[in-house]
Amino acid sequence: MKITSVNVRKVEKEDSRMKGIASVLLDDCFAIHDIRIIEGDNGLFIAMPSRKTATGGYRDIVHPINPETRKDFEDAILEAYKKED
Repeated sequence: MKITSVNVRKVEKEDSRMKGIASVLLDDCFAIHDIRIIEGDNGLFIAMPSRKTATGGYRDIVHPINPETRKDFEDAILEAYKKED
């Protein structure tokens, strides 16, 4: 699996920890939209698309299965985010 494209849209909301929304294209044939870029206490991180459950919590719709893949996604998305400045 290869990340072939990353598109980032910055969000300019005052008092919001969400800094942007990303879409990722895998192998030029599979797209994942609505990956949030969040400003945490220790810097930027990504949050995968999720939906609200019947109990009021949230559950990821798609997500990496291992830490290496999560790091690949985070590195690619945050690099694209920083280039948007």
